[in-house]
Amino acid sequence: MSGRGAVRVAHQHGGLGVAGSNPVAPTIVSHVEINEQIAVICSFGFYSGFTEMKKFVLMTNDDGVHAPGIQILRKTIDPVWDTVIVAPDRERSAASHALTLNRPLRVNIIDDITMAVDGTPTDCVMLSIMGLLDRRPDLIISGINNGANLGDDVIYSGTVAGAAEAALLGIPAMAVSFVDLSDTDPEWGSEVALRVAKAILRYTLPEGVFLNVNIPPSTSTQRFEVTCLGRRSYREVIVKKIDPRGRPYYWIAGQPEKWQGGESCDFAAIERGSISVTPLHLNMTAEHVLKEIASWKFGE
Repeated sequence: MSGRGAVRVAHQHGGLGVAGSNPVAPTIVSHVEINEQIAVICSFGFYSGFTEMKKFVLMTNDDGVHAPGIQILRKTIDPVWDTVIVAPDRERSAASHALTLNRPLRVNIIDDITMAVDGTPTDCVMLSIMGLLDRRPDLIISGINNGANLGDDVIYSGTVAGAAEAALLGIPAMAVSFVDLSDTDPEWGSEVALRVAKAILRYTLPEGVFLNVNIPPSTSTQRFEVTCLGRRSYREVIVKKIDPRGRPYYWIAGQPEKWQGGESCDFAAIERGSISVTPLHLNMTAEHVLKEIASWKFGE
């Protein structure tokens, strides 16, 4: 495939194991400490033989390695650049930026460019960069997700977290989602993703910034809008049920209410049938209230 070599298997049986942290140790661990831990354990290359003249793209997601979105994306991206998929072995939707620290991780080879990890999207990206790959990706694409990641969704999304982890590691990245895959031409959607990916490689994203792309349904629009995040809340978020033994259990569910955010936000762009491209960054400091909070007299 595109001049690639074979995958080098670390262990012939049982897959690749990566140790987690001591379960009885404190759970507050800095990002740097996590990186150092995994870098020591994964100090060997796992995938090699790429075509040096081509750009190299890593793909991940939170829908799972076999999900239609990432497979459609692979068919579009693979003829253009060298590619590899490192994605969760099952659906990890709403995993947010979780890392697996309380058990080993296993990596299974699916084919010559696809590996499945029994962890989160963040695990997948970190393992790839720290140990599985012997070439640093030029770009990381997380998606294509089956479902929108608009407004507050980005806080919970494993898809967005995959791109965010790439940005933390200093690699250009994008998250991309179908608002409604059942009502969207998937090949057209993957071409949209390719166009954004080419733009990222052509230009330079600022440090710590990545793009969140949402593709509207029922259209083949060529219109892109650069947007801000909107807001939306959900009603009846917790659904309580009773099991056959009379014990309560709960689903986190609920229906979204009307979004807020004005005409420049991502929700508005999607309603207009545009492709929404939202630049996101990792510095969550509320700069506009620093001086106000600094004036508080703590401890009185």
